[in-house]
Order: sequence, then C-alpha cells, then structure tokens
Amino acid sequence: MSTGLLRASVCLLLLLFLHQKLAACADGADSFTYSGFRGANLTLDGVAAISSGGLLVVTDNTVQSKGHAFYRTPLRFKESPNGTVFSFSTTFVFAFISEPADLNGDGMAFLVSPTKDFSRALGNQYLGLFNLSSVGNSTNHVLAIELDTTRNPEFQDIDNNHVGIDINNLKSDESHTAGYYLNDTGSFQNLSLRSGQTMQVWVDYDSHEMILNVTLAPIAMAKPRRRLLSAVVNLSSVLLETMYVGFSASNGPFLTSHYVLGWSFKMNGVAQALDSSLLPSVPRAKSNHKLKVLRIGLPLASSTLVLIIVGTVVFILRRRGRYSELLEDWELEYGPHRFSYKDLFRAAKGFRDTELLGMGAFGRVYKGVLPSSGSEVAIKRVSHGSRQGMREFIAEIVSLGRLRHRNLVQLLGYCRRQGELLLVYDYMPNGSLEKFLHDQAKPALDWATRFRIIKGVASGLLYLHEDWEQVVVHRDIKASNVLLDNELNGRLGDFGLARLYDHGTDPQTTHVVGTMGYLAPELARTGKATTITDVFAFGAFLLEVACGRRPVDPTAHEEQLVLQDWVVEKWRKGSILETRDPTLGEEYAVEEVELVLKLGLLCSHPLPTKRPSMRQVVRYLEGHAPLPELSPANLSFSLLALLRKEGFDDQIMSCPSSSVATASVLSGGR
Repeated sequence: MSTGLLRASVCLLLLLFLHQKLAACADGADSFTYSGFRGANLTLDGVAAISSGGLLVVTDNTVQSKGHAFYRTPLRFKESPNGTVFSFSTTFVFAFISEPADLNGDGMAFLVSPTKDFSRALGNQYLGLFNLSSVGNSTNHVLAIELDTTRNPEFQDIDNNHVGIDINNLKSDESHTAGYYLNDTGSFQNLSLRSGQTMQVWVDYDSHEMILNVTLAPIAMAKPRRRLLSAVVNLSSVLLETMYVGFSASNGPFLTSHYVLGWSFKMNGVAQALDSSLLPSVPRAKSNHKLKVLRIGLPLASSTLVLIIVGTVVFILRRRGRYSELLEDWELEYGPHRFSYKDLFRAAKGFRDTELLGMGAFGRVYKGVLPSSGSEVAIKRVSHGSRQGMREFIAEIVSLGRLRHRNLVQLLGYCRRQGELLLVYDYMPNGSLEKFLHDQAKPALDWATRFRIIKGVASGLLYLHEDWEQVVVHRDIKASNVLLDNELNGRLGDFGLARLYDHGTDPQTTHVVGTMGYLAPELARTGKATTITDVFAFGAFLLEVACGRRPVDPTAHEEQLVLQDWVVEKWRKGSILETRDPTLGEEYAVEEVELVLKLGLLCSHPLPTKRPSMRQVVRYLEGHAPLPELSPANLSFSLLALLRKEGFDDQIMSCPSSSVATASVLSGGR
C-alpha cells in the first residue's frame, strides 16, 4: 500500500470516528433518569428542596412562594446556533398536595430555558417564569408545559385545571382540560391536577415533523396512544444552542406542595420509562383541624406543687395574652387564609410607628416581613366592634384572596384579635398613586407612566366586574387605593369595602360607603353599589390623574370646587386641555390626555345609563374603539347641585377625603 493511500485511509477512518462521536452526542449522550432524587445533579432555588425520602419538592407548604429545580448541566439542543433543534423526549411523575384539598396553589411547569436565573420572575399566576415586563417577549427563548390549577382570564386560561403549551408567554399556544383518552373507546377521562393523585406526563418533540406532543395519565396506566395535546411548532427559532431543563412552580395565598417523584430525559430518542415501584411515596395531606383545648391532668401531691403550677399557668397566660386572638369553629375551614397574630405582630415589629405606611378612614397600615417566608407584606389594622355579619365578611375575604390579576394587590388573608381585624396584602414598595399626585415631596409622574397606570387599573376593574367567577364591586376606587409596584405599575388595592355577588343577580341594598367625590349620585337614593357605580368612581379617578386635582376640593375657587364641573366648563369654552396637570409640562400626548379627560366625564356621568361598562372603557383606552360622540352640552349641569339634591349634605361635601358611612361594613354594616 502506498504512503498516499495509507494517509487517505487514516483520514477516512478519522472522519468516520468523528462522525460517530457527533452522532453519539446527538443520539443519546444527553440523557438522564431519576427514580427519586437522592444525590441528584440538580440546581435548586426558592423554596425548592429534595426531601429525605427522595422527593423533589418544587414548592413546599408555604404561601406566596416559588421554586425552581434544574438539571445542573446545560444540554445541547442544536448542532449550531442557526441549526435545527434536535428531537427530544421527557417524562416525569408528579403530584400536587393542597391543605385543605379544595384550595390550591397556582401550578407547576416543565420548562426548557437558556438560563437558570429566575430571580426576577413573579410567583402566583406567573408560575415563577416571567414578570410583568418579560411575559410574552420573544427574547425569553422559553418553552414551558404548564400544569395550571388556577384560571387566569388575563392569560386566556380555559379553566382552572388544564395542561398548556407555552412559548415565551403564559397565554398557551395550545391547552386542554387535564385528562386522557382511553385506548379502547377513545372517550376522554378527566383528571384533577389538585386531587393529590400521582400522575405522569410525557413530552415528545419530533424535529422532522415539527410536532410537539403532550400526554397525561394516572401513574398506574401505560402511556395512552392518543395525545392530550399536539401542536405543530418550529422550535428552532425558540430554543438556543444550549439550554437548561427543569421545573418551576408557585403558590399564592394557598398552601400547596408541588412534588416530582421521577424524571427521565433523552435527546434524539425516547426517554427511558420510569419504574413506578422505584419511585418515592407522596406524603398524605395533614389534617387542618386544630385542638382547641389541651387538657392536662397532673396529680397534686402538696400545696407547694399547687402554687408552682398556678404560678406557671399565670405566667403562661400573661405571656400568651400578648398574642391572643379570636378563633371560632367556623373559621377552621379557612385555614390557609388565617394568619396568627403572633406572626403578624413579629412581622410588623410590634406595630411600631417606624413601620407605619399610612392611615385611612378605617385603620392603619403597617409594613411587615413574614417570619416564615421572608415575604414583605402590608398589614391593615381595622377596628370592628360587632360580630354581626362577621362570618359572611370573612367568607368574602377568603373569596377575594382567590383574585388573581397583575393589576390587583393580592389579598393574602386575615387575623382577628379582640376588637381588631387585620388584613394582610402584598407590599407595594412605591406606595399610593395619591402621594405622587398630591404630595410635593414626591416627583411628578410623566404622562406615559400615568397612562399606563390608568390602563392597568381599567384592566383590573374589568376582571373584577366581568371576568372573575363572581362580580366584585370594589366600592372605593380612588388614587389612594391605587398602589405602585417597583416598576410603577398601578395595582388596585384595599378590598375592605368590596362586595361580591353572582353574575346575573341583583346586588342588595347596603350602607353607602366610599369617599366623597367618587360616589355616584344615585347611591344616596338606592343604596345599591353596582359595577356602574364603580365606573363613576373610575371616571373621577381618570380626571384626578389627568388634572392632578382631587374630585372635590373645598379650598379651591368656587368654579373649581367640583373637578368634573370645571372640566366640563373648560371643554364648553374649547380649552379642555387647560385642565391637565401643570406638572406635566409640554411632554404629553395630546390625543391621550384629551381621551382620558373626555372618558373621565363619560364614566362619571350623573345618569347611570349613560356610563360605559369597563369592557367598553378598556376598548377606548386601548384604541380598539372610538370614543362615542360627546359634547359638553350633554354634561353641562352641576354635579354639585345634583349631589346635594340626592342627599349628600354640605357638611359631607366639605370633607372630600372622608368616608360617607358612619358605620362601615366592618362594624356591622355588612
């Protein structure tokens, strides 16, 4: 054999060897199988942990928490940055345990991500994946298979028990109610993700056909032949060359543990089957009932021993009296929403003045840090002198805790102690919008920020009025109840006066509560708080944000006493833009300011039938529909005169920041 032929043979052998190595890398080197997670090569953050029994606990029994677990090493999903994504297959076994069983956290997702750092992601409905600014961005490069146990209308969820395929977003490309199809009949069988039942998921991507399949079944079953979800999607533009695989989960105010029992993954092949006999066991849900009385029988041998026991009991009672609280039998069913006074007392450092965030008509608000989770919260202390209606009110507080929207402040729960009710909310670091509008010490907000806040509050109100399972009438919409998060997004808060009723039913007459200037004139006559009275308050809010003035200002000149009347008069004279907040300067969008001023007048129209719904309001603000033709002549009668005619007297009119009701819902007006 010649030297040239020998060299050619060697080169050919080397090329074949390299090709085999590349094929091995693409066809099976990137694979792993965990039957339990003891000693697993995982990166954990948040509350995620591996239990002593080998369970992967993505979130534990902690409220307002999130957790992530990733395979520590990135996997190669492409041969080159611009190449085609490899086929891949994964399967995992999971279970969700809630306490109590009928109230659950937000769910869990399997994800493929370019990073393991989700420190800026939000929990609750965001599943620990995105935040307000990142959700929906194509730069996320995230594929997620969500197992969602909460219906969030803002993400167009189909129900509160579904599986979804998410690409860079929480609005699923494809979704289906959780369940599986029988092989013999093809009929669909529902599965409840929150049932505590152990289930298995299979995720398979065929890069040649560009088809992503998701299958779900109880652990005792083999993989069904028919897929639950099947979507045609080209992941080559979504996934990068190397990616991490793992899980993310989150809890809101409900106690849920999200467990993964086993996990298998393989690139360019079928993931190894999991042997259910090798998987760890899932703990049973603990009982939520508490013993109310501990009975201790001690033999008394002498009078000295009696004195010792009596002294000890007195000491303990005095010490516990500091943290004593009211707890009745009917409240046990609301377990997750009930905070202990001891925890809240410690969270707010004994409710010192240094932790005081503000004071309102119904109580003081303190900043706190929960000792169990380190979460920052706002704690509102409200006096209640009567037990009348308290059970119904607490039931509504628990219901309101299930509200989930990015423009609502999350109500986490409550505590009762002696003559106090304590309401616990998410903490908003930038405080209320009112301070930015009326406090000289705060910097003025530019128009773009104000307009974003307005649209956010409108979106939150639409959710309350139409998109949630019940109708929620807030009854106290005003700038001081719009709180700003760390990105200056507006969130409507303080649901202490909110009323709930079923869609299609008529709200009941109640005490008139709220703040003068935001109260619809018909309230004094009917006593019925409805969605349309909320719209009136929102209209007053729109004018306040655009003009930088309170709806009623007794210190102003007579023509400016009622903000709505002043704006109408300026509009009649052809100078409506002169009512804008002077701190805006010349940096504002003329069309948007004019839209907000006219929409504010329309929403706060004295005649209820003339006001739009919040769905129409959102369409106007988003530019999806033109504002109806309006003229100042249609609004050119005095709101001040009408309010007096309806029964709001001069004394009340002179106190624009006070609440009308002398007896609030928390003191028997429920």
